[in-house]
Amino acid sequence: MSALVTGLGVVAPNGLGTEEYWAATLAGKSGLGPITRFDASGYPARVAGEVPGFTAADHLPSRLLPQTDQMTRLALVAADWALRDAGVRAEELPEYAAGVVTAASGGGVEFGQRELQALWEHGREHVSAYQSFAWFYAVNTGQISIRQRTKGPSGVLVTEQAGGLDALGQARREVRKGVRLMLSGGVDGALCPWGWVAQLATGRVSEAGEYLPFAAEASGYLPGEGGAILVVEEAAAARQRGAAHRYGELAGYAATMDPAPGSGRPPGLGRAAANALADAGLTAADIDVVFADAAGVPELDRAEAAVLVDLFGPYGVPVTAPKSLTGRLAGGAALDVASALLALRDGVIPPSGPVREPAAALRLDLVCGAARPAPLRTALVLARGYGGFNAALVVRAAH
Repeated sequence: MSALVTGLGVVAPNGLGTEEYWAATLAGKSGLGPITRFDASGYPARVAGEVPGFTAADHLPSRLLPQTDQMTRLALVAADWALRDAGVRAEELPEYAAGVVTAASGGGVEFGQRELQALWEHGREHVSAYQSFAWFYAVNTGQISIRQRTKGPSGVLVTEQAGGLDALGQARREVRKGVRLMLSGGVDGALCPWGWVAQLATGRVSEAGEYLPFAAEASGYLPGEGGAILVVEEAAAARQRGAAHRYGELAGYAATMDPAPGSGRPPGLGRAAANALADAGLTAADIDVVFADAAGVPELDRAEAAVLVDLFGPYGVPVTAPKSLTGRLAGGAALDVASALLALRDGVIPPSGPVREPAAALRLDLVCGAARPAPLRTALVLARGYGGFNAALVVRAAH
């Protein structure tokens, strides 16, 4: 059985909705800017990607608003849009035919901070009963499954940037086991002081306010909120029901862990990429474009570039990093997968945002400046999560 993506729901800092996001990304329009959700003036880094023009009450029933964090509201809307795009009403499917698996970093941090402040300042009587679950890292999966009435296999992956690929890998596994449809991906965000301090503690956030992966001037990444939810179906069933969109197949997936620091062994990203290609039954020569992890941290960029040169040869494949327009989204690389599928659909590689050119020593064919038309059949998406997680996913145009 093959797993086909038939619906996309995107909520991103440079576009609310799939087509708005994609048009902005192809045009190189950035969603990064000074933080407005809290006073960041006292922090060494003050730039992030905030989803613009999102008013939850315009999209969700009022009863959900008191019990949900910003990230969960975004995830619920992305799931609604993904199902609508797929032309599916999940509640009309057989009782256990659909499931949900999402990626998360730390849950509803903004909600949690607000309620803990209420506890400290006013006492326990002022803490919302919804605090018991609204902060939880599995809350997006739970709220989506309740709203869509899905009773099939559900879960959550907490592997930071790698999570979006890991969640889709799990969705693919469930579809291959016979589940008819899975909602999967990652939507996250923690743009509040509590979440911001956690990002700064990594030492990887750019204090210069720029996110320039693979550039000589790279000084770190910028965080963002949002992400993507995808509808994943068994291919034959999707064709039988006449699915309007068949964006592409989740053809290969692999995950690895980095060895312990000081072990002398290489990081695991190269193995993840090679294993994903083998899982898809492909070789490096079959890949038309790579959507890179693009950490924006010089030593991490060098390590990823070395993997790509080893796998494809110097300048051997076009590489792109559209996340430089949105920031690194803590729910993982599901948005990169959506971008890869849209690139296959339209035959165009999006540019790497503000990056003018890659550092010469990296020997990468980085797509910079403008979108690049190209005949595309397959794409490799890479992701690394803080703590040593690596994931790779191959997507292939649907037949």
